[in-house]
Amino acid sequence: MKKWLALTDVSVYPKLVELAGRPFDLRPREALNEDRMRRYCCSAAGIDLLYATQRVNDEVLACLQDLADQGQLVEQFRLMRRGAIMNRIEGFPSEERQVLHTASRDFFTQHPAEPVATELAARELAKLKSFLEDLETGRLTNVQGQPFDTMIQVGIGGSDLGPRSVYEALRAFGQQGRKVYFISNVDPDDAAAVLRRVNLATTLVNVVSKSGTTLETLTNETLIRKALATRGLNPSLHCVAVTGEGSPMDNPERYLRSFYMFDSIGGRYSATSMVGAVMLGFALGSKQVQEFLEGASCMDAIAEEDELGRNLPLLLAMLGVWNHSFLGYPTVAVLPYSQALHRFTAHLQQCDMESNGKSVTRQGEPVVLKTGPIIWGEPGTNGQHAFYQLLHQGTEIVPVEFIGFRYSQYGEDLESDGSTSQQKLLANLLAQSLAMAMGQENENPNRKFPGNRPNLILLADRLTPHVMGALLSLYEAKIIFQGFCWNINSFDQEGVQLGKVLAGRILSLMAEKQKDVDKPFSPEKGLLEMTKLN
Repeated sequence: MKKWLALTDVSVYPKLVELAGRPFDLRPREALNEDRMRRYCCSAAGIDLLYATQRVNDEVLACLQDLADQGQLVEQFRLMRRGAIMNRIEGFPSEERQVLHTASRDFFTQHPAEPVATELAARELAKLKSFLEDLETGRLTNVQGQPFDTMIQVGIGGSDLGPRSVYEALRAFGQQGRKVYFISNVDPDDAAAVLRRVNLATTLVNVVSKSGTTLETLTNETLIRKALATRGLNPSLHCVAVTGEGSPMDNPERYLRSFYMFDSIGGRYSATSMVGAVMLGFALGSKQVQEFLEGASCMDAIAEEDELGRNLPLLLAMLGVWNHSFLGYPTVAVLPYSQALHRFTAHLQQCDMESNGKSVTRQGEPVVLKTGPIIWGEPGTNGQHAFYQLLHQGTEIVPVEFIGFRYSQYGEDLESDGSTSQQKLLANLLAQSLAMAMGQENENPNRKFPGNRPNLILLADRLTPHVMGALLSLYEAKIIFQGFCWNINSFDQEGVQLGKVLAGRILSLMAEKQKDVDKPFSPEKGLLEMTKLN
């Protein structure tokens, strides 16, 4: 395995540390001039990145370009897309896998980056198209001949967060009469609340688990199967599986149809695979899914550009590294000014924090610098009435990534007090960006805004399937570039395993205690006993 240079190993690192001691001042009136606003813009795949309100200047940007070049970040991305084993820790047992989520949408060129993986993905997409055609034409119905009008997606983590965020984002493009619900939490109230809202007779249950052994997912599947049987319905005629080939769930006797997910696609990067596509195909139709995949593929290609000003994902990543590793800001707020993206930040929390929340390098050594930041946020303008006080005047400086659109999805907007609702939404976004950057002087200290709060804006015309695919791919690539820069493995998730093991032990302890009527299980005593076992 080639030893790639980490952030502190590149020759430009000391210069960036020096520049971080005197970052660009956004507060003077002349700072955000027309020339800066015009030049500090990058566009790709229908998305504009406006970053004049970042604390960078031309010298910093040139050094960030050197950082990307010396760290060979784009070269690593190209190798990843072409099937290199990127999911590994040198000299230690690890997953030893390729990272090929980009192959799940690489259908729009005659020369896909990894032809074998793309062919496997194409095979599954063809199966999905056939499945959707059977639903549309009435060849596939319930036993009473009624069409299926509802789908419940049962999965957790990457099998829920990414697909759910995309579905919510694109509900405006949904097929009439189709509804989708999600069950992820093992909390029985989650499943009960959904089951009370659906007609199970016309419902498909899409069970998603790569291993076919995910505790929460199988528990919820069992609960739903029981509910189906109680209503006199055959679960095998209502349940669809998305799983690994050969897993316990790869069973035609238990599932109406099966679609495969592959080891080379991590859960948090799987929304464009069958993990998301089956549900999105049911909800939106094949054409919209195709546009979604095409948008993602378009951004994947852009991520292979060498020049920072032409590579939107790399630029977004390097601005984040500047804020986190050099200016020392520990968190990032992703604030979409679009209610349709109300679950997108939740997806990014997993994708970013599970990927880059690591403390060892790809050589198994302790990292020198802090790695992944804490990701959080809520949609605007609701957030303005919640936590923006801290963003503007708090002691903790939080870099912000705003996401906005020039036009609404539905186009159902009326003028009120001289402007439309969409104009008001966009005006608020722009105002917040400027206020954070420029601040405000005031003799009353309570009304002083310190400014110099770095932020950027991702702006597109309208949140369409194509734009959503591009936005998803943009953030996936940003996260991966940052992981390469910090020389960590962004593709495993060992940090979630210990809790799973201990939960299994506690369940065994609970089962044992339940046999003793005189000594029922006590959570407090159980916790004490587990500390002794561990």
